[in-house]
Amino acid sequence: MGKGSEIKLIGTPPSPYVNRVQIVLNLKSIDYEFVEENLTCKSELLLTSNPVYKKVPVLIHANNPPIPESLIIIEYLDEIYSDVHPILPSDPLARAHNRFWANYMDTKFFPLFEELRRTPGKEGKKAIMKQIIEGSQLLEEAFVKFSNGKPYFGGDDVGYLDVVLGCFLGWTKFVEKHNEFKIFDEARTPKLLEWTNRIWSHEALKDVIPESETLMNFYMILMKYKP
Repeated sequence: MGKGSEIKLIGTPPSPYVNRVQIVLNLKSIDYEFVEENLTCKSELLLTSNPVYKKVPVLIHANNPPIPESLIIIEYLDEIYSDVHPILPSDPLARAHNRFWANYMDTKFFPLFEELRRTPGKEGKKAIMKQIIEGSQLLEEAFVKFSNGKPYFGGDDVGYLDVVLGCFLGWTKFVEKHNEFKIFDEARTPKLLEWTNRIWSHEALKDVIPESETLMNFYMILMKYKP
């Protein structure tokens, strides 16, 4: 990640959405500069680069207008670097199905992690955990369909949905540990459990998925500013 690179990524290491972009940059062997953001005191660069949502990640490519939102960024990267490790399938229908499940992950499944954190009481948390488990079973079915007996959602190698789900592996383990339940296990989601072990060691994810200490520090910030 060199300074002065044509591509700059504004982000914070504990953010899975930032990690998502980093994974694609690694898959495509794209040199980039990481501009670390302090979300408790947002920089002028972030506020001017993403004035609508004021959130990370934001990609700045040369002198072009900044691009916010992780799914938009990774599709942009896939289009402009289409000759290196394409992540979306070429078939329009297959692309549409990939986008459907990515939308499910981002709008239905992952928000349950934050809902679990903010829900008070044992019974309330138990209800949210039940929803997470039900969601994981839907994702197991999706994996079986997309992988078609191969190692990844994308087939023989990491694809779009592998990136979208894989960026949450660190937080998945964190949520499991701190709530004493399993999101992916051998009984309910055997294929996804194998997949998590496989993708965790993929070269593109190394040095990207945060360590538990980094996540705990971020978790404490969330508890302070968004209890």
